[in-house]
Amino acid sequence: MTESLKHIIETAWTDRALLQRDDTRKAIREVIGCLDAGELRVAEPQPDGRWKTNEWIKKAVILYFPIQAMETIEVGPFEYHDKIPLKKGFAEKGVRVVPQALARYGAFIEKGAILMPSYVNIGAWVGSGTMVDTWATVGSCAQIGRNVHLAGGVGIGGVLEPPQATPTIIEDECFIGSRCIVVEGVHVEREAVLGANVVLTQSTRIIDVTGPEPVIHKGRVPARSVVIPGSYSKDFPAGTFQVACALIIGQRKESTDKKVSLNDALRDYQVAV
Repeated sequence: MTESLKHIIETAWTDRALLQRDDTRKAIREVIGCLDAGELRVAEPQPDGRWKTNEWIKKAVILYFPIQAMETIEVGPFEYHDKIPLKKGFAEKGVRVVPQALARYGAFIEKGAILMPSYVNIGAWVGSGTMVDTWATVGSCAQIGRNVHLAGGVGIGGVLEPPQATPTIIEDECFIGSRCIVVEGVHVEREAVLGANVVLTQSTRIIDVTGPEPVIHKGRVPARSVVIPGSYSKDFPAGTFQVACALIIGQRKESTDKKVSLNDALRDYQVAV
């Protein structure tokens, strides 16, 4: 069935006139339904630790918008006007959802996750035990692992186009501190800790300063890293100015329980959350 759906989506991607056909629309909606149920994922972890992006599923998400009509959505006293319905059935799914939290249909929220007043966009995947804290946002197709804490005001960017681009990924057991921004498909590997206000884009220098010489990463935070905001001097025609970066100042310890380890990391390195 998956190969059949993939063929229909890929064909419609190159010939948008096919979006007028009932079988094409049915296939697109079936893919979005599978995303909503967790039966398909935009990106999947591989045995070697890498992630595989399923381009055709991202294409289905993009094609879903033009086949949907604008509708009024009423939730109690609130009114919305959009093309994508809201996700429903949280009780039967075993997901705790605090008032003012919103998740779009086509996002998967695994049993045991908690949504404080927050937003999860279509195509996203949020794992069990994860808390999406107050006013945090999970962008389209972002992949959030299990037992992750996205603290207050965190912004996880969506990545829809180009379809081959890897979405933003936060792996299992990570702590993303208040007001952090992780966008443009940046990959935060498992058990990493980002202190408050860390901003990561594909061009951000992520500098490991724990050794005798700095080691620069881009687009990826190594597993178990403890990261804080930083800056470095850069020369411009108008003078020398400070440019934002992120500093890896240590590693989470193996010796303690995950939650204790997180607290120790924050204390040991005086990281603001």
